[in-house]
Amino acid sequence: MSLGARLRGLLGESQVVLPGVFNAITALQAQACGHKALYLSGAGVTNALTGFPDIALLTLTEMAQQARYLCRAVPETPVIADADTGYGEVLNVARTVEEFEHAGLAGLHLEDQVAPKRCGHLDGKSLIEPEAMAAKIRAALKARHDPDFFLIARTDARGVTGLDDAIERAKRYIDSGADAIFPEGLQSREEFEVFAAALPGTPLLANMTEFGKTPYLSAAEFDALGYKLVIFPMTAFRAMLFTAHEVYSTLHKTGTQQRLLERMQTRSELYELIGYENYSEFDEEVNSWTQVTIDPASKG
Repeated sequence: MSLGARLRGLLGESQVVLPGVFNAITALQAQACGHKALYLSGAGVTNALTGFPDIALLTLTEMAQQARYLCRAVPETPVIADADTGYGEVLNVARTVEEFEHAGLAGLHLEDQVAPKRCGHLDGKSLIEPEAMAAKIRAALKARHDPDFFLIARTDARGVTGLDDAIERAKRYIDSGADAIFPEGLQSREEFEVFAAALPGTPLLANMTEFGKTPYLSAAEFDALGYKLVIFPMTAFRAMLFTAHEVYSTLHKTGTQQRLLERMQTRSELYELIGYENYSEFDEEVNSWTQVTIDPASKG
């Protein structure tokens, strides 16, 4: 079973909650906590890898390489990735799907913003025409090798042209072949309800990010509204940065980390997470093999 098929199987059973991860170690940690699917955050990768803001400065090859590292670490876990605007027009979208699928991802989402894109919860966004986005979706469908590779169409129309246009665009994107719809930046429980009612039977993704335009709803609340995919893209990232700030400040002020020890993952816990013992056992096994020298003159 492909990872795309596995993701579809999970969706057929129940709602799928995907925590945001941005590298291999966070993927391992999320998997160890019991999550069955993950979300590779474009903002998280951009911020962590380059220190740049999430304004389409990361390239396709950089994002695909991060995906390869991550998917190698959790090869049995479906991962959906943020593909921004597809890194260009229809031919670029086709290559994006090929690279992301080859990296081991289960799916991706494309958005209908004009490049360079902006964070979905900021003002000042611009949209491409619906037909241009529909063409990108068709290009993605044609480029995928695995028919179960999951293609999500994101619309940012709510913050630009309004909720009604977001709904009309979503309908068009589904008609163009998208597997699911991601309405970005909805601003109330009622808007989520209206959007879902306008697209009955359509798989929907909700973005429960922090400090944005969307009110805080639980996964269960989204499920009741009809959203079977829920991402928490930057929750762990923000918490990690908050903790890192406290650690660096403490070191700068006190010159010791001792007061922080109880809040750290231990060395043994980290080694268990990354499977350190497996590498040690492999090394010992290989180096214990007896070297047999064959005499070239021997007839045996």
